[in-house]
Amino acid sequence: MRTISTEGLTIDLPPTEHGPAPMLQWIRIADLVVDDGYQRAIRGEGVRNVRKIATNFRWSRFAPVVVAPVPGGKFAIIDGQHRTTAAALLGIESVPCQVVIADAREQADAFAAINGAVTKMTPMALHHASVAAGDPEALAVDEACRCAGVHILRYPVDAAMQKPGQTMAVATLACALKTHGRDVLVTALQCITQTSNGEEPGLITSGLVKAICDVLSVRRDWLDAGERLLQAFDDIDLSDLVDQARLAPKPKGVSRTMEITRRLRLELSRSLDLRAAA
Repeated sequence: MRTISTEGLTIDLPPTEHGPAPMLQWIRIADLVVDDGYQRAIRGEGVRNVRKIATNFRWSRFAPVVVAPVPGGKFAIIDGQHRTTAAALLGIESVPCQVVIADAREQADAFAAINGAVTKMTPMALHHASVAAGDPEALAVDEACRCAGVHILRYPVDAAMQKPGQTMAVATLACALKTHGRDVLVTALQCITQTSNGEEPGLITSGLVKAICDVLSVRRDWLDAGERLLQAFDDIDLSDLVDQARLAPKPKGVSRTMEITRRLRLELSRSLDLRAAA
């Protein structure tokens, strides 16, 4: 835990008027209205968002709805239309609100400021939050990574500045675990971290992880080769292989990951199939 600190932060502004202090109160959903002059209609992604909030509804996840009083004893929603609609969908009658005093113009300005100033969480930050929350899928990805000596970063770091074993490819790791299973993912990561490539920073990328998983999921004999598989990867400079795949001319429809997969399959075939034949 840490306290809020302003150390290292400076601001040079003249004294400003902050407006009336807001009030916190529970308000009936029936008394909340939406101004279509600046609010968005709930369609498409908005519908999916409402359903997601309703499906996973917890008061601990429900931030107070920001509203402003309007004529007729009603309150205009400035921020929180989706979560209020989700609450209504569940039959909840009242929601906690932060009531601010603002005319229609200031309401629209507040809507833009609130939605424009949101700090978007990275997939890595969301992953670590999910691990802390005990999410089974996030825990499974975390366990597989720890088994292979891989650490998922909490925020973006340039590949050249990463330490060996660090990665930002959390979405690919989760997809690989779901698609190929734990054994394939752990072995694929070990082919990087437990071989001569292990000290190379920034190597655990989405393209390379996907390529190794794709190869091993097809060639189960290679997956089960144990020490022979790691020895084969000892002889492959993965960084150079990725660079060659990036620079090589590719036919239309062939992605860089597909080219990495093709080159990796050839290298492993020369090594593992020849050793098996011997």
